[in-house]
Amino acid sequence: MVRLNLTLDSDTLSRLERHAKRTVARRTHLARDLVREGLARREAAERRQKLAADYAAGRADARAALEELSASQVELVDDDEV
Repeated sequence: MVRLNLTLDSDTLSRLERHAKRTVARRTHLARDLVREGLARREAAERRQKLAADYAAGRADARAALEELSASQVELVDDDEV
């Protein structure tokens, strides 16, 4: 495991300590969990942006996926009418 030293302003440190007390967690564990959560959110946002850009660019594979989805919805509608 690698060690990372962070310098926090007093407000951030105070908020971290309050959350740690409420959750009965050590500050270091809470900080690590918050960094992991932030990274996961950032990665998810990047994936959504890439998907949006791919869709907007009209990529062939994005268009094919949408066509497949549309076809399956049409089949569902046809099955319900029968």
